[in-house]
Amino acid sequence: MRHLLCLSLLVSTLVHAQPRDFAAPASTTTEELDRALPALAREVMATYQEQDPGTRLGHLFRLQLTTGDFGGAVASIQALRPLRETNVPLKGTTFLQYEIHAKARLEQATHGTPYAKALRAAFQESFGALDDRTAQQATGMFRFDLERARTDLETAVEGARKSGRVTQPQALDLVRLYQVHRAYQALLAESERLWAEDDARRYVIEKDVLVPTPDGASVSVIVVRPRKATDRLPTVMSLTIYVNAFNLSDAVRSAAHGYAGVTANSRGKRNSPQEPVPFEHDGADAIAVIDWVSRQPWSDGQVGMFGGSYEGFTQWSAAKRGHPALKTIMPSVPVAPGIDVPMQGNVFQNFFYKWPRYVTLDKGLADADYFDRARWDALDERWYTSGEPYRAMEKLDGRPNPFFQRWLKHPTYDAYWRKMIPYRDEFARVRIPVLTTTGYYDGCSLSAMYYLTEHLKYAKEANHTFVIGPYDHVGGQHVSSDELRGYRIDPVARLDVEALRYQWMDHVLRKGPRPALLEDRINYQVMGANTWRHAHDLGGVSNDSLTLYLAPAASGDTHLLTARPPAPGTALRQRVDFKERSPGGHYEPWNIVDTTVAAHNGFAFVSEPLPAPVELSGLFSGRLDFISNKKDFDFSVVLYERTAKGEYVYLSYLLNRASHVGDRTRRRLLVPGKKQSLSFQSGRMTSRKLETGSQLVIVLAINKHAQSQLNLGTGKDVSDESIADAKVPLDISWLGGSRVVLPLWREPPPAPAAP
Repeated sequence: MRHLLCLSLLVSTLVHAQPRDFAAPASTTTEELDRALPALAREVMATYQEQDPGTRLGHLFRLQLTTGDFGGAVASIQALRPLRETNVPLKGTTFLQYEIHAKARLEQATHGTPYAKALRAAFQESFGALDDRTAQQATGMFRFDLERARTDLETAVEGARKSGRVTQPQALDLVRLYQVHRAYQALLAESERLWAEDDARRYVIEKDVLVPTPDGASVSVIVVRPRKATDRLPTVMSLTIYVNAFNLSDAVRSAAHGYAGVTANSRGKRNSPQEPVPFEHDGADAIAVIDWVSRQPWSDGQVGMFGGSYEGFTQWSAAKRGHPALKTIMPSVPVAPGIDVPMQGNVFQNFFYKWPRYVTLDKGLADADYFDRARWDALDERWYTSGEPYRAMEKLDGRPNPFFQRWLKHPTYDAYWRKMIPYRDEFARVRIPVLTTTGYYDGCSLSAMYYLTEHLKYAKEANHTFVIGPYDHVGGQHVSSDELRGYRIDPVARLDVEALRYQWMDHVLRKGPRPALLEDRINYQVMGANTWRHAHDLGGVSNDSLTLYLAPAASGDTHLLTARPPAPGTALRQRVDFKERSPGGHYEPWNIVDTTVAAHNGFAFVSEPLPAPVELSGLFSGRLDFISNKKDFDFSVVLYERTAKGEYVYLSYLLNRASHVGDRTRRRLLVPGKKQSLSFQSGRMTSRKLETGSQLVIVLAINKHAQSQLNLGTGKDVSDESIADAKVPLDISWLGGSRVVLPLWREPPPAPAAP
């Protein structure tokens, strides 16, 4: 009560004070900041006024923490919390980290208790009162970049020093930056121990359990179970090659939701004694772990698998083999070896050259090597400008890369790749419920769509549910961002895949309700319309189409997309000299919204403005009619919307080797000098409401840059071609029958009124 009375009197004083400006700190040294910022906070408190209680209390507790009024800070946070938690799922956690910090400082100041001991007591009192699920989700407040916070503080102080004075809003921001940095500087030193103790109180945790496999190897497994459980539990499991802190936290998250949480690492990782081998053993090893889980006394015999990227692949690899205990999989942004990595459209990609070293150099991850971007960029350029064959990348690198070399021996989707995941009729045997999540801007959306289309092709009534929206590789497996690469997503598109995970597992493993978002098999967000649509299959995503022909313009660099084919004999001629190796951009765009488009080694085609709004939803397709002087080439097609404001919105992308269009398992070389056609379909879905006045833009280009293989058209294995094979430039005549077909959704007319 005394703190609340003081708070009331202080607030009354602050409301009637008048704002002014203040002296900036003299330097960014720790000693000066520890002197100047508390003094600045006291000055601000004497003049600060704000009528809105939420805003006022949000500033006030930071001022109080900075001036040492720890009891007042606790009272302010507790008064602020209900104002901030009207529409949030985690009740009772807003600024809880600062509350326990303030309580520890108050105990330290009042009784001389060491901070670490006082913090432990405050933590146990505050976080110990939370239920398992809330406590687990609240761990995020202790993930913090302290170095970044210090940099932000110093930058703000340096900016203030230039003028010597700061306004009240600037002063409040300086205090905030200082308070956050100082609080986390103290909290992070103790947080790992505190969370470990809290987890041990809530869960039975078994780390590094070795599960044997039928061929004599072993897999390292983490098991986490809620201590309060009295019955046998269903298990939620992932299998990953990535050894990191998320292995334990994912298992804890599952236990917090009332499951047995299991994280298995690929053979050879963590404390598994074998050598790590990407892709080749994971399916069989997943089945070995599932079998082991199903025989444990705490298991009810049901296992659901989840996870993103590589973990999405391991789920499909397990489903290919099957086990009675495997009841569902939830692959998010799943990798498909041979489909999207290490090659896409049968074109090998440089970004995956560095990946094998990342996951196989030791039992953990080679972070320093993998994230040395300057080194890898330099290697790309060194190979590109050298004219050496693609297979020589390892020689230029100066370090062995046996897995990449192994993959280069399989440039078609052959038996090596097909044994990893379901192939053709094997999809028909996957009868368990599947939930796939991905994003229009996820690099693995190509493989997510492959799994979906093949599953439905070979098992037409497959229980496969698909969710896609404006997400990237991270958002499609975790939590979506409000803004992505320049695009502000619609409010309705915000998606928490981690929350959806347990709704899905509850639905399948505990016979709970189906998650509300999953109204039908295909669930997709229409960008720009702030709505979700739902269809029973991909055919229901669109109900109309628009065919546009690629036509050369009479002059200029921008060509035309026309509703009618150009006159017979029309051709657009292109020459690409592969001996010339000047830098050129990668053709898959990065920005979703941009003011320009790149058409290196290609052409841009633009349609007339749309006369009315229309939804473009689905997979675009087309046909290229051409005459080439080479036996092969690699090409890309990028689809954009050009808005009436002149902005380009990236919608979809295709990369393919001409000799593999239509069949990734067999190469069909082109016939030089002969008129030929290639019918293609993008594997990446899009959905967007196009406004009146927007134009459709297609960029058709020959693949020539430093980030992937260079197909020089000899018909040899592309990995063996060198600059000596590029003596004659590639000449192509794109003929007038070339076209794109865009899938559209139009609202059906209203049904006639009953008579």
